[in-house]
Amino acid sequence: MEAMTVRELLEATGGVSLGGFSHWEKTVTSVETDSRAIHPDALFVALRGERTDGHRYIATALESGAAGCLTQEVPETLDNDKFYIKVPDTMVAIGQVARAYKARFPIPVVGITGSVGKTTTKDMVASVLGSKYRVLKTEGNFNNELGLPLTLFRLSRKDEICVLEMGMNHFGEIDYLTSLVCPDVAVMTNIGDSHIENLGSRENILKAKSEIFHYMKPGSLAVLNGDDPLLRGLEGKITPSVLFCGADNHPPYQAKSIQQLGAQGMKCTVHTPKRTFDVTVPALGSHMIYPVLMSCAIGEHFGLNEEELIQGIHAFVPTKMRMNVLHQGEVTILDDAYNANPQSMGAALEVLSQSGGTKRVAILGDMFELGSLGPELHYGVGEYAGNVGNIDILLAVGELARNIYEGAKAARVPAVFYAKDKAEAKAILPKLIQPGAVVLAKASRGMAFEELVREVRRLAPEG
Repeated sequence: MEAMTVRELLEATGGVSLGGFSHWEKTVTSVETDSRAIHPDALFVALRGERTDGHRYIATALESGAAGCLTQEVPETLDNDKFYIKVPDTMVAIGQVARAYKARFPIPVVGITGSVGKTTTKDMVASVLGSKYRVLKTEGNFNNELGLPLTLFRLSRKDEICVLEMGMNHFGEIDYLTSLVCPDVAVMTNIGDSHIENLGSRENILKAKSEIFHYMKPGSLAVLNGDDPLLRGLEGKITPSVLFCGADNHPPYQAKSIQQLGAQGMKCTVHTPKRTFDVTVPALGSHMIYPVLMSCAIGEHFGLNEEELIQGIHAFVPTKMRMNVLHQGEVTILDDAYNANPQSMGAALEVLSQSGGTKRVAILGDMFELGSLGPELHYGVGEYAGNVGNIDILLAVGELARNIYEGAKAARVPAVFYAKDKAEAKAILPKLIQPGAVVLAKASRGMAFEELVREVRRLAPEG
């Protein structure tokens, strides 16, 4: 982070300085919300959360070298060598500081949202643009009202394009995130059932995701999945110009001749308004055409040539636990344990069904935030496991996953097992892991399925 003065912090937040501090040109060089991660001259932001209150750690942060803090309370003691900026809401204030900091860097912003595939698309777009430009991208799950500001504080004068993932659970969240950065390009991957518990319908999910268009600049661009009927319906209804990507409806960015290469990924022919070329994608599943096509659309928008597009696609590396292929002894593990919803479950099962190996094993867990539709949607995942074909064994883990188990049995998956929790699952796994098996692990983040991935790796026979 480049240095910001206390004066700039006060102007950005509209806060009030407490105590006798008066060195307004003093600077901070990092922003921290964890008192254990303080660097010298840091700004400590005291956030209130469900489990802890950062105000309890202000003194500790200052003793550790923080130059000052943002606070909603007046501390009992004030050190005149430290600054204290009192604001009504520290979460809002950290966004205000991030907005002011971002304003220093007049570089293009690509904002990415959608129900499924946001992170994969973000990683692919950043990889493609990275073949020509220096790119700052969202890391991990820093895609919310706290994570996005913390990402912006990583900007430097060397960065040329910013690629930001934007997540949401409720109305207004994307609107807020977009207001901080005013994207030049907005990407919407699809509209699925994620967060339907909070929003009620796919139409409402579309409405919430469409908040990404609220603060877009004149001459901006929207890159949308043209195979999603709800997104297709946005044509002519939003301000930015639109580019559709997909396999159907003859969009300007289209993939044809899709060929699966097993653990090596897939091949396809990319058609754009400017060129046609073949490319090998180092990722699994036919759904990967959408990140590829969206990256090509954005790449061409920013002047990339064919060689740069192909180079960026070849350099793609997925975020950890996002359909990572792990080879452990004589077992191949498809580690997709980061998160799950019905659409991503279906895509993962399709990838597993197309894999080689002596046995194809699906270890599936609960999907959260589906509300009253949860049992029905879980049952549908189990049915799909049977209907997609080539799934030899399915282990359902969790309370809601009981419905996956029932659906899989009804759809005649050859061998179906159920475990109420991970402890029970671990007792079953030794029966399922055998030489040559391909094993998929997928569930919502709260299920922490990386624990089962570690157990599969431990059980894998050595080659």
